[in-house]
Amino acid sequence: MTTPYSGLLDHHFWRRSIASVEAHRIDPVVRTRFQIAPTDRIATAGSCFAQHIARRLQKIGDYYLVAEDGAHLPEAERAAGQYGLFSARYGNIYTAAQLWQLWREAYGEWTPEENAWPGRDGGWVDPFRPAVETFAEREAVIADRVAHLAAVRGMLESCDILVFTLGLTEAWRSLDDGAVYPLAPGVAGGAYDPARHGSVNYTAAEVEEDLGRFLAAAKQRNPGLRVILTVSPVPLAATFEDRSVLVSTTYSKAALRVAAEAMIRRHDWVDYFPSYEIITGSPAGGLYYGPDDREVNSLGVAHVMRLFERHYIDGDVVSTSAGITADATTDDAVICDEALIERWRG
Repeated sequence: MTTPYSGLLDHHFWRRSIASVEAHRIDPVVRTRFQIAPTDRIATAGSCFAQHIARRLQKIGDYYLVAEDGAHLPEAERAAGQYGLFSARYGNIYTAAQLWQLWREAYGEWTPEENAWPGRDGGWVDPFRPAVETFAEREAVIADRVAHLAAVRGMLESCDILVFTLGLTEAWRSLDDGAVYPLAPGVAGGAYDPARHGSVNYTAAEVEEDLGRFLAAAKQRNPGLRVILTVSPVPLAATFEDRSVLVSTTYSKAALRVAAEAMIRRHDWVDYFPSYEIITGSPAGGLYYGPDDREVNSLGVAHVMRLFERHYIDGDVVSTSAGITADATTDDAVICDEALIERWRG
């Protein structure tokens, strides 16, 4: 007697591919839709976990595209200003709504009503990247954003592959023009006004709609573009919903994962890399998180990037993160704007 499962390969079965394999050797990537050639230029954007991918790409070859590099500044100022943290100086883009909004602003399809906020400790900040830099003058915020949007356009039109890490479904937005912020007003700049600012928790359908709009527009502008989607394994630092942050985290990640799945079913040039599953899967047993059970440690980053290299990088790449040994060059610290919520909660 046979069943539809007779003869299927090991990766179809939990016992064969997960339960019987040591946690640090588990590889849930069955195949990828494309390879990264040595000549490909890769751009990154998304939540703070995307910073790990950017750092690793810079260490293994000339893959990483930086369109806003601050080359005219001393090294210390470049680091402080988040140059090179992502491919452009947009800071953490936590939601698909932010990503689509950035596209529309970059190409002149939308202009926000608010273009500068008073900084928390003086000066002025950009409402859409308030933790990136504090400017002495309001006019400097506006001028720098013009240059930033030009860099975003250049990046999107010249990259071969975009890696985008979906991070959150919760966000804050303006009740006046619908502008979506990476942080609530008052956390890193601006002033919270319940009559002008409101919270939103996007549904999977809304994430899918915004992500789909961005992908369609980006592909039209850059026909050769390929995209790798990931979901951040980092739990929420805080939730505005009246429930446990743990419950909000599971909802958020589930909705993001559903939206990512919809995109790969819709587009053959979009792929999904399971960094979320590698880090959060039950076989890891929390091994890949730091003492706060939130930040991903060097062991987890090494596992994720070892598999990313193995399956995507075309050519001879020597991985320094073999086995369970952490990559000695991996810097665990990432810039996570969300952490400011807890710092300034009062």
